[in-house]
Amino acid sequence: MTSATRSSLADTLLIISAGIEAIPGIRRARERGLHVVVSDANPHAPGVGHADDFLQACTYDPAATIAAARDYHCNVRPLSGVMTIASDVPLTVASVAAELNLPGIPLESARLASDKLAMKQRFARDNVPIPWFMPIADAAELRRVVGEQQRLLVIKPVDSRGARGVLRLTDDVDLDWAFAHAQRYSPTQRVMVEAYLDGPQISTETLMLDGVAHTLGFSDRNYELLNQFAPHIIEDGGDLPSHLPAAQCDAVKAVVAQAALSMGIRNGVVKGDMVVHRGRPHVIELAARLSGGYFCSHEIPLNSGVDFVGHAISLALGERIDRQTLAPRFNRHVSQRYLFPRPGRVVRIDGADEVAAWPDISLCEVRVKLGDVVGPANCHPARAGVVIATGADREQAMLRAMQAVRSISIVTEPVA
Repeated sequence: MTSATRSSLADTLLIISAGIEAIPGIRRARERGLHVVVSDANPHAPGVGHADDFLQACTYDPAATIAAARDYHCNVRPLSGVMTIASDVPLTVASVAAELNLPGIPLESARLASDKLAMKQRFARDNVPIPWFMPIADAAELRRVVGEQQRLLVIKPVDSRGARGVLRLTDDVDLDWAFAHAQRYSPTQRVMVEAYLDGPQISTETLMLDGVAHTLGFSDRNYELLNQFAPHIIEDGGDLPSHLPAAQCDAVKAVVAQAALSMGIRNGVVKGDMVVHRGRPHVIELAARLSGGYFCSHEIPLNSGVDFVGHAISLALGERIDRQTLAPRFNRHVSQRYLFPRPGRVVRIDGADEVAAWPDISLCEVRVKLGDVVGPANCHPARAGVVIATGADREQAMLRAMQAVRSISIVTEPVA
């Protein structure tokens, strides 16, 4: 390809993952005039039809994605940037960026974001407040540690995502089963435990610009169904703005900034899973990517008017961001809730079209169809749909979201 041909092409953005939650980002990038390429193992993934080009490569396979991206970059169109949306693949993104000399976070930062144990060890080194933790080699060690700790623990795979294999170790949980369940979801067969810290949990979404954290998303996570889904830890949406006092919000944001810098992320996106325990913020996990659940693409713009995904695209392209555009234009109330039908085969879906037409429903998405088999709610991908509502105040937004969920009926029958 000649330099003249290269210079005449529009900037080309590679988005790794073509899942359903990537679609708003694909659309946003194309609205900016970008040529959008998506990569995914599945050629029929929902986002493929919304992009200009498609590369078939597993999102969790950095080498395969590098090979596909390099071939496209050298022989089709030069890539100007690479990112992901709602997919926990920071190492794949960073590996492509490093290989093709594109903007991105350091490889070491991506490795830390992909390994919860290494992340916690780095945070401990740098005095970032976190729960007590330790690796667990086998079920016998788990039984010993649970007996010694005398407090509620959480077991999780070191390198999984979407709450897969994450369990609260209450007294009625069989520890042999718990270890095997968590290990099954770890590609490297590694498991860890950490203290379960009670208190308000927060989701944050932050742009790191030249080492300065701009936390533009701040949502109270909803765990009111925690006991229903026990021992699995399943979030049921969230609410913006936060009910926490301003001083606590500022303290949470300060810890997010501390954690991002501890991981070596000076420019990039970080998603925080935070808990305020006894008045002090702690990091549960920090992800180096845009969040799922339409937090970045829907909830943040609805709440503040800030184009978070647009700014993330600019970062991926190495563009300078005007700090003034990060200032919230308003502070509206937004509530999100998920759909959890009974396990079984879907035989009827009612009410979704009606709910989608309500004026204060910003999103109504049912992710199952007739004939699909719904499994138990044991991880976040098991959620069958989502609604996002707005309201004049917090209570109204929450009530409207819950009314929407109750108005959608996903009927299932037992699977023989």
